Amino acid sequence: MVQHVSTDAGYDSEFPFSQGVIHGDTVYTAGQIPKDPETREIVGETIGEQTHATFDNLEAVLEAAGTSLENVVKTTAFLTDMDDIEEFNRTYRERMPEPYPGRSTVEVADLAIDITVEIEMIAAIE
Repeated sequence: MVQHVSTDAGYDSEFPFSQGVIHGDTVYTAGQIPKDPETREIVGETIGEQTHATFDNLEAVLEAAGTSLENVVKTTAFLTDMDDIEEFNRTYRERMPEPYPGRSTVEVADLAIDITVEIEMIAAIE
């Protein structure tokens, strides 16, 4: 049985998708972005600032699903400029607890809105 995750503490888009979907003991988050859930404004100008804001939204979705960053098994990050990878990695290390999960990081030509990063996660629910 599939459950859909929704929380006001995380950014919820007008696009047609759930913030997260639980199947069994696993939650799959939608790609989260650096938008404030209350003001709906983009947070931050640098990749570091936008990554922090994106993690805030991811943590809210994970919490609503009954899990946390400690249980993430896979992360996929989409960057609009791979030249930002070092700053992204610094912020990622600050926010993601060790041992780090599997991760894919890809450069994309563009994202749905004018931002530098989008991140999705898969996490176990214990």
